[in-house]
Order: sequence, then structure tokens, then C-alpha cells
Amino acid sequence: MATLKQTTQPGPRLTTVRVGPVLRLDLLRVVVVGLTLATAAIHASLGGVMFMLNAAGYAMFAAALTLPGPFARIRWLVRLGLLGFTSATIGGWVLFGARFDLAYFDKALEIALIGALLVELWRVDGGPVEVIRRLRWLIGRLGATFLSRTGC
Repeated sequence: MATLKQTTQPGPRLTTVRVGPVLRLDLLRVVVVGLTLATAAIHASLGGVMFMLNAAGYAMFAAALTLPGPFARIRWLVRLGLLGFTSATIGGWVLFGARFDLAYFDKALEIALIGALLVELWRVDGGPVEVIRRLRWLIGRLGATFLSRTGC
């Protein structure tokens, strides 16, 4: 009787796609950027100063999430900022927003964006404990820089 020996070999992660030798796309980041740009487009289509500024904010976050170089080092902070921005947008709509079909659709996109950001913060940045550690380090670094410039 023959026996089968099962081996587990490390394979490619299902959330990563290689495009050529240099470019690597993270599918979760593509989802986050796509949801961010969709929300920006909806807000831009509504017109008015408040909606246009909101659309510009979402577009800037989407750009910051995709830029390479120095922005890649602080992408965790961009994700955290986008999480707060999206939460504030939903909170503003709950308090003051108009209730129509496109608004409900946009809130569904924003809730999906918050979920994707939380997954990405957990998966890429090490979860809330690591993010809090980075925030404490950043605040300490900024405080030390400020104190050294003021001579205190």
C-alpha cells in the first residue's frame, strides 16, 4: 500500500500580485485606494465647497497611500489619518447630512473603507499595539525636536 507524504511549501501570498520584476501590488491596498477614490468621486459630484474639500482630502489620502519613497515609511500614519478622516465624514453625515440614495451608498463605501483600513493596519502595521508604539515614538521625537529648537 502506498502512503502519501504531505508537504507544505511556502507559496505566494494570495493578497500579493507581482507585475514585472519591480512592481508589486498589494490587493488590499488596491481595495483601500479604490474605495478612497470612489468616495472622492462621489463627494466631488455633489458640488459645494464642503463636498469639494472632502473630495480633495480623500484624493490626497489616496495619493499618499500610493507614493513610493519617503511616504512609504509613514504609510501607517497616512492609514491612521484616513481612518480618522473617514470616521469624521460619517459622523458629520449622521449629524447633519441629507438622506438620499447616493448618500447611503457612499456611507456603505466608507464603512467598507474603514473595515479595509482596519484589516490593513492589523496585517501590515502590526495591529493597534504597534501603531500606538509608533505614535508614542513619533510624539516623543517631535517633542524632543521642538525642545531642542526652542533651547529648553
